[in-house]
Amino acid sequence: MSKKAELLNLIPEQGILPLYFNKDKETSIGLLKALYSAGIRAVEYTNRGEAALANFKEMRKVVDSELQGMYLGIGTIKDGAMAQTFIDAGADYIICPGLVESVAEVADKHDMLWAPGCMTPSEIIRAETLGAKMIKLFPGNVLGPGFMSAIKELFPNLKFMPTGGVDLDRANIEGWFKAGVCAVGMGSKLVSKDVMENKKYDELIASTKSVLEIIKSIRA
Repeated sequence: MSKKAELLNLIPEQGILPLYFNKDKETSIGLLKALYSAGIRAVEYTNRGEAALANFKEMRKVVDSELQGMYLGIGTIKDGAMAQTFIDAGADYIICPGLVESVAEVADKHDMLWAPGCMTPSEIIRAETLGAKMIKLFPGNVLGPGFMSAIKELFPNLKFMPTGGVDLDRANIEGWFKAGVCAVGMGSKLVSKDVMENKKYDELIASTKSVLEIIKSIRA
């Protein structure tokens, strides 16, 4: 099975895609290890600061040497050159905040999973035409589960993952899954500023395990 196919199974099976950026290399690695300890096997590191590339390269080394089975993706990729740079640095998959055709071309050249950010049916149709298999609904808090419910039947062959504003509470998570998403992207609500600044790794492990249990019970 290709890595792309593995991820198209793994991310929905996991049900959550944690995402974060921290300018400090050691904190970035510490958060990654905490998420791994909680049972996470796919993480999105976001390209949102000058240190992102250097940090990503160090995180890649840690994944390869210590975190067996972890897939390290890169998010906030806005052009093909940026995508290629992070592929060269060892990215396992690519997440975009919007629909970027140059990223699709680079990802396809490497047979790599890429998930474009979409918020209209027209964007989703274009993404599907370009070969996307997974769509990042963004921003999730603006679109809401009602949008997902309304469009789901139009795109039976696509997997959807909302990002932005997905909360830790059961009602919010359940609303999204009942609407038809395959997973939820979870950033600052899970990997909060407080957790990062104060290195509350145990708290992150506990809250991540809680979310995984919520998703498991929703699906039961």
